[in-house]
Amino acid sequence: MRHGPRQLPPGPNDECARGPVASSCRKACKTVRLPGETRWPWVHGRASATRAIPGGIGLPVRPRSGEIAQTSALDGESLQDLCKSSTMQGSKSPGSSMSRSEALRFLNLAHFFDHFFLLIFPTAALAIAPSWNMGYADVLVLGTPMYVMFALGTLPAGWLGDTVDRMMLIAVFFLGCGGSSLWIAMSDGPMTMAFGLASLGLFAAIYHPVGLAHVTHIGLRTGRALAVNGVFGNMGLAGAAAVTGLLAGFLGWKWAFVLPGALSILIGLLLMKRNGTTPGAVPPAVHEDSGAAPKCDRGTQVTVFGIVCAIALFGGLIFNAVTISLPKFFDERLAGAGDDLAWIGVSAGLVFAVAAFAQLPVGELLDRIGARSVLIVLLASQATLFVLLAHASGWAALALALLLVTFIFAEIPVTSWLLGRYLDRGFRSRAFSVEYVLSLGIGSIAVPLIALLHKRGFGFEAQFPGLALTALIILLAAAFLPRHIRAGSRRAAEAAASPGN
Repeated sequence: MRHGPRQLPPGPNDECARGPVASSCRKACKTVRLPGETRWPWVHGRASATRAIPGGIGLPVRPRSGEIAQTSALDGESLQDLCKSSTMQGSKSPGSSMSRSEALRFLNLAHFFDHFFLLIFPTAALAIAPSWNMGYADVLVLGTPMYVMFALGTLPAGWLGDTVDRMMLIAVFFLGCGGSSLWIAMSDGPMTMAFGLASLGLFAAIYHPVGLAHVTHIGLRTGRALAVNGVFGNMGLAGAAAVTGLLAGFLGWKWAFVLPGALSILIGLLLMKRNGTTPGAVPPAVHEDSGAAPKCDRGTQVTVFGIVCAIALFGGLIFNAVTISLPKFFDERLAGAGDDLAWIGVSAGLVFAVAAFAQLPVGELLDRIGARSVLIVLLASQATLFVLLAHASGWAALALALLLVTFIFAEIPVTSWLLGRYLDRGFRSRAFSVEYVLSLGIGSIAVPLIALLHKRGFGFEAQFPGLALTALIILLAAAFLPRHIRAGSRRAAEAAASPGN
């Protein structure tokens, strides 16, 4: 009589054996019989296996070196995804010897510095213009190479993110951005500054396709992990405006690049040291679940990816146009701002800082109700506020700008959540890279467009109504998103192929 493989009791270090989810996790982590042998799924960075022998009894053996046990699909999800919900934050991050929580801390810092570096220049330009005897529009155009390289660099970064150790790429991000920032500080003319800004944009392009893909890979709850990570990115925007305004106002604009650059280099060196290989560490760049069955059929994945691309294309224009022009908007519309660069920077920083936390409730809502309803509310609010801001001034301008930036920042984790929720992990880094090529590519025209509007005398009276129409276009695309898929529901996954709620 043939017997099935003998189920071994969980070991003392098996996290499935502890906590309130122990029963459900053990139920999900069933043994899977493969041709010629039976294996236990890879759970929490730990693998065991049983091999079938002529007697039909499965005997436990250690897996071969570098071998990763395969998983099966259970009700539309891989076993690893089911067990992942019970993983503790202290477990190892895939592709790194550091813990998941430590890896997430470095990723959050990277997101902070990514947006910080990109927003130093728009505020510093207000101080660079008089020191170089140039107009604001002429100085702002020097930032165009930074945003162009920021867009072009995402595709190779996404390919590398699916090929090599992602955390080492994040270390390269820190070192490259820091070095480029120091180069900009030493610039003595427009050409050297444009070269330094282009280099900064190229290294800054690493984070989004690599870092966000890794957050969706190691975060226990995708919506919450992306929301927390997004808060750090938005705080980078806030910090850039406030810190740059203060440093440029009291120490000179060069210090606004020197201090963040030096700090970024130190963090990069620390990350390289912490990410070094240790005995028994998980081998880097192994995507153990890239072959797992996707949660949705291919048609649904293509539909969602197409909508994400449309949202990225027009949303990138809105995001860059608002974040880049906000210091200038406050310069013109806030009573008493005048030429006080510190006050302008602090006002913009305050708006960015308060709006940064909008992603936290949105992250929870995404995990509960999905993206379609969330996007419709956010985009309708944006369109309304753009129209109101076109002619606002004084404290009303500050209040409306705060609301507008809050709704814009709240939208940030939505596309990342959609890619992490619907797309197979083996394609995610490249999907993120395509999204950001579109977002940053169209966003890179925001700088010359703003400069052109100010030269022609149109200003914000023309810019904001145009952005309101752009928000309505995104709302139309969001209406075609599929219904929310609840984890573990095969019926919901099948129903997701049809649009509409």
